Amino acid sequence: MSSRRVALTAAGLTLAATLTACGGGSGTTGAAGSASAAPSTAAPATPAADARAADVMFAQMMIPHHEQAVEMADLALAPAAGAGTDVTALATRIKAAQAPEIATMGGWLSAWGAEADDDMGGMHHGASMPGMMSDEDMSALGDARGAAFDRMWLTMMVAHHEGALTMADDVLETTQDPQVRSLAEAVVSGQTAEIATMKSLLAG
Repeated sequence: MSSRRVALTAAGLTLAATLTACGGGSGTTGAAGSASAAPSTAAPATPAADARAADVMFAQMMIPHHEQAVEMADLALAPAAGAGTDVTALATRIKAAQAPEIATMGGWLSAWGAEADDDMGGMHHGASMPGMMSDEDMSALGDARGAAFDRMWLTMMVAHHEGALTMADDVLETTQDPQVRSLAEAVVSGQTAEIATMKSLLAG
């Protein structure tokens, strides 16, 4: 065999050994490598997706929360309650502010492909959300009259508003939606002022 052929043969053996070694390394880890490189079937949540989920939860909770405030306002505006003029004025203001917000948030849920959560309505009567009154609370308020009604209504509405502030503050920490931010900020500013008014009336 010529020296040229011996050199080529040796080079070929060296190349083959090198390829075998590389192939063996890839064969040992290739299956695992391909498995780890395969895309996950469940894509990780993005910050935007997390923010939207928080927006949905805010609307689903705030709708029944607002609905109870409107229900309390209606009790104050009913002639049978004998509420004072300060309370009826507040009730009128609260209903005028919160009824349109209920419609707005319902529109958001529809646009987002979400629904008003019926379980939240159940929580409504179980007083599980911040500031929500129980059925017993609402029944007692409905039975109260005159000055006793006013004091009970103001006390309950302060607690109710404080719960709404908690929810609004929470969504302001996460939302990326300017409409959600605007409504939450309106809740904070409007209800903070109303709490101050109601506490002043209770003190007086």
